[in-house]
Amino acid sequence: MLERFRFQRMLEKIEKLEGRGTELVTVYIPPTKQIHDVMQDLRNEYGTAVNIKSKTTKKNVQNALTKAMEKLKLFKTVPPTGLAIFAGTIASEQLGVGEMETFTLLPPEPIGIYYYRCEHRFLLDPLWEILEHEDSYGILVIDAKDATFAMLKGQRADIIRDISSGVAGKTRAGGQSARRYERLRQMHLNEYYKRVGGMMTEYFLNVPNLKGIIVGGPGPTKEKFLDGNYLHHVIKEKILTTVDTGYTGHEGVKELVNRSRGFLQQVRYTQERKEVQEFLRHLGEDDGLSTYGEQEVIQQLKNSNVYVLLVSDAIRRWYVTLECRSCGFKEHQIADMDEFEAYEKKVKGMKCLKCGNGNYEIIEKEDLIEVLVKLAESANARIEIISTHIEEGEMLLRSFGGIAAVTKYRTQ
Repeated sequence: MLERFRFQRMLEKIEKLEGRGTELVTVYIPPTKQIHDVMQDLRNEYGTAVNIKSKTTKKNVQNALTKAMEKLKLFKTVPPTGLAIFAGTIASEQLGVGEMETFTLLPPEPIGIYYYRCEHRFLLDPLWEILEHEDSYGILVIDAKDATFAMLKGQRADIIRDISSGVAGKTRAGGQSARRYERLRQMHLNEYYKRVGGMMTEYFLNVPNLKGIIVGGPGPTKEKFLDGNYLHHVIKEKILTTVDTGYTGHEGVKELVNRSRGFLQQVRYTQERKEVQEFLRHLGEDDGLSTYGEQEVIQQLKNSNVYVLLVSDAIRRWYVTLECRSCGFKEHQIADMDEFEAYEKKVKGMKCLKCGNGNYEIIEKEDLIEVLVKLAESANARIEIISTHIEEGEMLLRSFGGIAAVTKYRTQ
């Protein structure tokens, strides 16, 4: 979740950047592409840019392509999830003046497009789409004839394996009594269910960050399988829901995924609700095991007294280090990112808290969330990023400043 959040923050930063005219270069490279082929395509684009009429635009586009190729040279092969390169001269208030920016991102999930574009903004839609659904879920689609195992991660449902049951249909063979035939069929079904249960353990038990498993299929087979004693107890606890589908196999997997999108969104939000509600419970009971606010939480993190750190995904603040020009005294303050220009002007008029005479200068600024994360890792605290799409997330942001914690021991 944290890596996802950091990736999202980077996209938000890139999204704000603009160029003058169509001179910001976006390159998406899927994992199946060869580096030398991409390099050749970019060289061709560099040559084509000679035809751009505006000298400034031509220069900026060619510079951006040069930077993109320099970044590409750092890779011998395309990473397993692909590669996204963004390069271009960012427009400033002064006409004709801008600063070259280059970003290289490794997507959290494989990208399937090979894409080059020059626009006034970087194209980020494919990466935003990946972030919409990033958690991992196991999938089983089953009926009496066959079973399909798959892994849903992001927008992709990757098939792991298809198996056939080998179980005969309900219509008995000639010469056999109905009772004997049904007994044999049930024995074969039982063996089939055991095989499926064993494969679920093999495929899903040790998957990192597996959020749950969804079982689907036509008819009652899925319920009969789940009601029996065929699953490892950890796997059984991971079963989230069952979904009726009209198909089995790969089509059944697609159908199950489409029908589960809304449900999976609620699963993620339910976990976040529980985390905030636990904090509110301690706060309501006044047991001293909760705290909130920037400075209060930072202090408890420094004391290694945080069990769970809750951070709103809407926080946009800098952790600023100020230094006195006269005596060298350092002070830390927190400033809103959106109002940082006004804060910089305010700092110029501030006097040193220690010597009382010297003026401060800003020597460092860091994303407040990254500071909290470092402190949490040192304190061995669990970190939960809370979405403002849920009521509890809005409350965390609005009523508690977006930062709260459940502590290990009493703070008062």
